[in-house]
Parts: sequence; C-alpha cells; structure tokens
Amino acid sequence: MNDRDVCVGKCHCGAVRFEATLTDGFNTIRRCTCSYCRMRGAVAVSAEMGGVRIVQGEEVLTRYQFNTGAANHFFCSRCGIYTHHQRRSNQNQFGVNVACLEGISPFDFLVVPVEDGVEHPNDNGGLTRLAGTLRFIPAE
Repeated sequence: MNDRDVCVGKCHCGAVRFEATLTDGFNTIRRCTCSYCRMRGAVAVSAEMGGVRIVQGEEVLTRYQFNTGAANHFFCSRCGIYTHHQRRSNQNQFGVNVACLEGISPFDFLVVPVEDGVEHPNDNGGLTRLAGTLRFIPAE
C-alpha cells in the first residue's frame, strides 16, 4: 500500500461508509491498554485530521467520550461497530478500525504492538510506552 492510498471502509450493517487516507500505510497498527480500548479490542491504524471522510451515514454515527473527553470515539448507532476515533494523544490524528477497512482483517497482522494507555502519554510527560505485543499464530 502506498502511504497516500485511500482505503474504503464501512460498519457491519453498511449504514456508515467512509474513506480513510492512512498516515503511513499499515505501519501505525496498534492496540491500546486503556479501559475503553481494552474492552473494545480493536486494532487501529492512523489517519491525519481530514484523512477520514464519511461518505454515507454521518447521521447514524454516535460519538462517545470518557475521562478527559479529549478523545472522540465514533460508532454506528445501528450495529454498534466502532469505525474510528480522534486520538487523545494527538488531536490532529484519527485511529481507524482496520476491521472496517475493505479487504483487511486484524488477523492479517501477525504482530501488533500494544501501547500503554493506562499510563497515557498525556499523563506522564509525553512518554509513549509499549505495554506488549499481540501475536496471531494461524492454526496449521
């Protein structure tokens, strides 16, 4: 994938459809250990502000905020699938759910870095720490 390639995405029911221009292809894949991401369990990839364009269904997107309210998490109000979020650590960037991208699965990535969201960079002087690595080992 070229760094400026546009990915097409949608929620589970198809009510929300979007295009995402990824910041650095799939080189920014990650998971997070914060309370919300831990429960959500999604693998995200980065897009700059303006890099996510809702093509259909903006009216069915719902926003969720918690704790500091700095991050904006968006999901379909019909099927409940998280599509993307405005990041707390970089308000000029979105995290996009790779499972919503056409032709992409979180299981396409054998190794996914897991960032420490419990000790968030905005709360510890800007230090981004790796909490671990998630590995997918396909059955033979």
